[in-house]
Amino acid sequence: MTSMTSMTSMTSMSRAALVSGAFVELADALVGEYDVLDLLRTLVDQCVVLLDASAAGILLADSHGNLQVLASTSEESHVVEVLQREAGAGPCVDAYRSGNVVTLSDIEAEEGRYPDFRVAALSQGFHSVHAIPLRFRPHTIGALSLFRRDKGVLSDEDAIIGQALADVASISLLHERAARESATVNEQLQRALNSRVFIEQAKGVIAERNSINMDEAFIRLREHARSHQEPMHTSAANVINSRIML
Repeated sequence: MTSMTSMTSMTSMSRAALVSGAFVELADALVGEYDVLDLLRTLVDQCVVLLDASAAGILLADSHGNLQVLASTSEESHVVEVLQREAGAGPCVDAYRSGNVVTLSDIEAEEGRYPDFRVAALSQGFHSVHAIPLRFRPHTIGALSLFRRDKGVLSDEDAIIGQALADVASISLLHERAARESATVNEQLQRALNSRVFIEQAKGVIAERNSINMDEAFIRLREHARSHQEPMHTSAANVINSRIML
């Protein structure tokens, strides 16, 4: 009895260490610069290591709400993910649309629910699936699929860890999206600053050339840009390079 208790305790400690290590690795990747696709592949790989899952994949909604396969642990799971995306029906699609976990404990028994998904999953050797929505507050951005070769449902513990991994996926995707949008804003700001430099230089050229003040020079530059339907910084660059004379 003591030996069995000791083995169970060691197994629990070993799994706890694996879970902790996985989340530390994912957290480290989120702190600095990272490749989001590489991070998500690491995440689905960890799903197979940590959970009672044979394969895992992530579907993400694009800007038009269409699901795309972003990461998968095997060609088999990739095939199934692609098929249900194209069919527009399957547990992962429903998890995304409903924002709720969708579990099929026996795919073979689901003859009328997802016929195309059923055929594809069984052909790849999968007999159960646990689909978790990728959620952030009211928004659902995709789904994490955990495929199993055995029938049955995930244990409560695995379901909880799976949800935590799905949450990490959501955070990483939204972090990347926010960073990209921030970069876009910064690029737009830098372009505006660069344009301002061109405009100030062009105003000086126009003012000196025509013996007028800077305000009048600006009015001439703006009127030219408007009449030619071009950005003011383009007109300014043309003034500086003597392509136009104002």
